[in-house]
Amino acid sequence: MKLLKFISKNSKQENFGILSHCEKFVIELKSIDSDFNFHSTLELIETLSDRDIIRLNEISTSNNLEKYTTFSIENIIILSPFKSTKHDIICAGFNYMDHLKEIKKSIDNNKKNTIYFSKRATYILGPDEYILPHFDINDSLDYEVELAVIIGKKGFQIQEENVEDYIFGYTIMNDISSRNLQGKYRQWYIGKSLDSFTSLGPFIVHKSSLPMPFNLEISSSLNGELRQKSNTDNMITPINKMISELSQGITLEPGDIIATGTCSGVGVGFNPPKYMHSGDKIECFIEKIGTLTNIVK
Repeated sequence: MKLLKFISKNSKQENFGILSHCEKFVIELKSIDSDFNFHSTLELIETLSDRDIIRLNEISTSNNLEKYTTFSIENIIILSPFKSTKHDIICAGFNYMDHLKEIKKSIDNNKKNTIYFSKRATYILGPDEYILPHFDINDSLDYEVELAVIIGKKGFQIQEENVEDYIFGYTIMNDISSRNLQGKYRQWYIGKSLDSFTSLGPFIVHKSSLPMPFNLEISSSLNGELRQKSNTDNMITPINKMISELSQGITLEPGDIIATGTCSGVGVGFNPPKYMHSGDKIECFIEKIGTLTNIVK
């Protein structure tokens, strides 16, 4: 089941909906139940029960939608599921071996720990929104397609076998980056935290539709040229281990986002590098979730 936040092209009213099984229509949640009149994605995550999810799954696959308010997919604008986040996004760095190799980082296979860092996300883009390149301070605008995990309930010291219980769903993230700022400040926070340097969407796929373990094709294309291509099964640290080890000392809360790393093919990995420029169109794809598209302003 795919959940989304959207506005009708004839209205500025933000709505939440589910995508029909044929993916031609969006069913408005509040027309299903007045209790589903959510004001934020976090409220949706904290409110929907397992029984609600089963009900919504059944409706999304039904051919009888006349009693609900529906919108043609062509007549809506899909928004980012989050405008901003309560906490910084937690990111896993170098979590695909091919990306590790293209950046020429050495690795000790006998004693290897996951690299974690965070990025500020106070101005998150949705599908088809413009990336603000900040070319006054940034000369190396890069892209990174990533599977993002959205936490569904509060958890601390979660065991690996129980991780899925704490997940709400998954979406696509473009971890937009300024490589020169990463080098200038000798860490990644500023280079990945500029306004508009996070894009999310187009849908949140509920975990019931993507039970673990899964292997999903993941790719990105710049102006139609395939740049990245891999599979989530190639992650060095899998999602259940990642979330478990993070939670050993950090309480995870509903709405927290864990970005699981990117594969090879990023701009900085080419010789010479191939960065993004004004007018470029970047498309990030993950199987069973969709395609997240943005354009550089």
